[in-house]
Amino acid sequence: MNRSVTVRVPAKVNVQLAVGGLRPDGFHDLANVFLAVGLYDEVTATPAEELRITVSGPDAGQVPLDRTNLAARAAELLAARHGIAPDVHLHIAKDIPVAGGMAGGSADGAGALLACDALWGTGASRAELLDICAELGSDVPFSLVGGAALGRGRGELLTPLDVGATFHWVFAVADGGLSTPAVYRECDRLRAVEGHGAGVDQVPAPEPSPALLDALADGDLTTLASALTTGGMPTAPGGGSSNDLQAAAVSLRPSLADTLAAGTKAGALASLVSGSGPTCAFLTRDEQAARAVAEGLLASGTCRTARVATSPAAGATLL
Repeated sequence: MNRSVTVRVPAKVNVQLAVGGLRPDGFHDLANVFLAVGLYDEVTATPAEELRITVSGPDAGQVPLDRTNLAARAAELLAARHGIAPDVHLHIAKDIPVAGGMAGGSADGAGALLACDALWGTGASRAELLDICAELGSDVPFSLVGGAALGRGRGELLTPLDVGATFHWVFAVADGGLSTPAVYRECDRLRAVEGHGAGVDQVPAPEPSPALLDALADGDLTTLASALTTGGMPTAPGGGSSNDLQAAAVSLRPSLADTLAAGTKAGALASLVSGSGPTCAFLTRDEQAARAVAEGLLASGTCRTARVATSPAAGATLL
């Protein structure tokens, strides 16, 4: 068997990330509105004598090549379930920003899982693939599914959502990443400092915004922008956002406030930190406006690069 299989898998933006209180197991319940966007990694699986990972593309040097890579773990989990050896060369062509809150690592896990299933002919059902995805991490199931979805639990329990239009985005990529666990810890710390408490008994259960879900379904750009950002740039660091982790991300990296302000000044309709950051997402009116916002962000010097993309995008897809 000498053939190879390539899977294309998208990045995501969290148009809402409602975070519940800290649970006894260390996790948080989420109401996570995922939207897949047209920035992609490609994962190619080729038969090999042992499991091996290689990476190319922007920031490839930041991607682990050992068993901590979710692509490697995906191959191992699928192989173990079907009683075969995970002997495969997985090559990841990176285009999703690394450690940027856009689920690039999760995308690679989902891409590797689908590629290995096709290469090995394991015939895994959709339910089995999603079960393995959930074992890999909270964002991995959505990377497989794509489109738009509401994630419950830790984000892995998905309900597909309708999207009534194509939305145009700009993503401002920062230097370096932010640790997702560190951002959650900072969220808990800020809640405790504010006097509300950080536990499940002190924080309301997370719920999706009805206005935001309706705006997505109707393709209503104005209402979606209003739901994403309340009152323009907030006075408190990271406040006024549909992302409950934004305040924590800005607290850990105050320069993100400058990036958010620069995108707004350049004409974005709404701005927010994507997931746990540090990538910032900007909703724009159309493709022309997106390019203008990207140029404004680059000229501001507040980000390393700015990427233009549309949503929704398909999930993991065999090429």
